[in-house]
Amino acid sequence: MLRESGMAEESLSQSAIPAQQLERGLGLAGATSVNLLTMMGAGPFISMPLLLHAMRGPQAMLGWICGALIALCDGLVWAEFGAALPQSGGGYRYLLESFGSRGLGQLMSFLLLWQYVIVLPLLIASAAVGFAGYAIYLYPAMTRLDSSLLAVVACLGSTFLIYRRTSSIARWSVAFAAVILGLSLWIIGEGALHARPNQLALPTDAFRLSRGFWLGLGSATLYAMYDYLGYQTVGSVGAEVRDPQMTIPRSIVLAISSLGALYLALTASIIGVIPWQLAMRSTFVLSDFAERLHGPQVAAVVTAITMLVTFAGMTSLMLGTSRIPYAAAERGRFFSQFARLHPRARFPSFSVLYVGLASALCCFFTLDVLIQAGIVLLVMIQSLPVVLGLAAWRRSRPDLHRPYRMWLYPLPVVIALCGWTFILMSSGVTYVLLGLGVLLLGVTAYLLWARHRAEWPWPRAGIALSEQAPD
Repeated sequence: MLRESGMAEESLSQSAIPAQQLERGLGLAGATSVNLLTMMGAGPFISMPLLLHAMRGPQAMLGWICGALIALCDGLVWAEFGAALPQSGGGYRYLLESFGSRGLGQLMSFLLLWQYVIVLPLLIASAAVGFAGYAIYLYPAMTRLDSSLLAVVACLGSTFLIYRRTSSIARWSVAFAAVILGLSLWIIGEGALHARPNQLALPTDAFRLSRGFWLGLGSATLYAMYDYLGYQTVGSVGAEVRDPQMTIPRSIVLAISSLGALYLALTASIIGVIPWQLAMRSTFVLSDFAERLHGPQVAAVVTAITMLVTFAGMTSLMLGTSRIPYAAAERGRFFSQFARLHPRARFPSFSVLYVGLASALCCFFTLDVLIQAGIVLLVMIQSLPVVLGLAAWRRSRPDLHRPYRMWLYPLPVVIALCGWTFILMSSGVTYVLLGLGVLLLGVTAYLLWARHRAEWPWPRAGIALSEQAPD
């Protein structure tokens, strides 16, 4: 999850390159690796206690399964778009193709960019808050304010690192993904050796289908989606994929299913060693896991490694996030301030500062608020419109050649829509109202931006006359 926008940056920059100049060098293994590198991060080690708390028992692992199902069905939507529009630049272009390059499509594509500058700082801040949470293990006297301030410092530190030419940072993600994978395999191995099966026993009312069960499952699925995000990346680099009509959907299915199995194994290993009643209250669950098995010294080392990979993933995400509004503004599709470059180093200085400062300000919220708000906004402004866009696109362009057609259409679309709606309904009225508020602000921002540029829905003639009027 924490590398999603870093890959998005790459896809946006490549979308302007003619297809014939790009080598189709990504086979199934390479395409699956692209998705895995985007999706992998320290997310499970941060969000797992929240997932367990949502259902209060090992049955919370159903969230991983439901999240995988939603991600698979939604991933097939992105796969069909990506195979047919390999040079489109991701969801932004998909919405233009689905709803038209003028009118509604122009508004919805702008809102997609709008949610990037709102949602991604929330996700960056969630990583920073998780980073500070693990720091409490090393310094138990830390207060809530101290923790928030440390998260702010982490965001500002990441901003300082990327406020320069940073062409090499993207390559760090491969090394840190390898560290995270190694850490995950170590946890699973230790769990296989030391877990107590009785700690995985389900409460007697675990599957009583009450209102609380469904709300808990919805919350657990929301936290799971936080760790699945990024599966759509390969669709955005489809011009470099060999046999995209087969490779893109297969790579999405392989990436999601393999990570789903990994998350289930990680959760079972951790609560097999730490009782779930304790694990769901921990802010540094991996440190607690290591301490129970090998003592505080090993736990301190594991904590330091977890903090390192969390900070690295946060920096990578901030780097990519800063390039998304820049790439759109440079093409005249977003506010021109985001297109400003540093006069000497030639990097998007305004965008970097905006993302860094916005993320730092968000660090005063709690981890669960940041994750829930981020996912709800993403669902309302990106996920649901893209899924509905595919249905509209199929209806309006039935004659268009599609190298890959979704399996069992429209069933995956229906499941994705129901899944996203289930997550929204389970998140609570407060977050839905927040999402509607951000959406309304985005529409207002679009109208101001469009009026300045004399674009839809403002008539060009009226703007031209007003510009010629005397002061």
